[in-house]
Amino acid sequence: MITPIIEGKVLKGDGYGRKLGFPTANLDRKQFLKDKMDLPLGIYAGVAFLHHIKKIRKVAIIVGPLDKKKIPKIEAHILDFKGRLYGKKLTLYPYKFLRPFEVFKTEKILIAQIKKDVKRVEKEVATPVSI
Repeated sequence: MITPIIEGKVLKGDGYGRKLGFPTANLDRKQFLKDKMDLPLGIYAGVAFLHHIKKIRKVAIIVGPLDKKKIPKIEAHILDFKGRLYGKKLTLYPYKFLRPFEVFKTEKILIAQIKKDVKRVEKEVATPVSI
C-alpha cells in the first residue's frame, strides 16, 4: 500500500486543541480535495515535515469531523514542537490508522483519549531525524 501524503498551508483554527493542551495545525484542504483523497475519518499515527525548518516530527493526524460541505477537517498535533505554523507549508504522512473519529461527551474524556492517542503515536512511529 502506498502511504498517502497530505500537504497544505497551515491556517488559523479556532484554538480548541490549544485550549485542551494539544495544539493542532489546521491544514488548507485544497490539495486534499484536488488529490481526491479517500481517507476514512479517524486518528492516524505518522510523521510531519515542517518545510520552513526542514525537520521531521512525529504527528497525530486528525481527519474529521465533516464541515457543512461534507469535507473533513485536517488537523495535526505535532509532537515535540512548540511554535506557530500559520502560513507555513506542512506535509503529513499518515501511515497507521489508530481509531475512528468520534465525538466525546466531556472534555475530560476527550483529553484522556488524546493522551492515549499521543502515547500510541510515540510507540508506533520511529524516532524522526532532521534532514
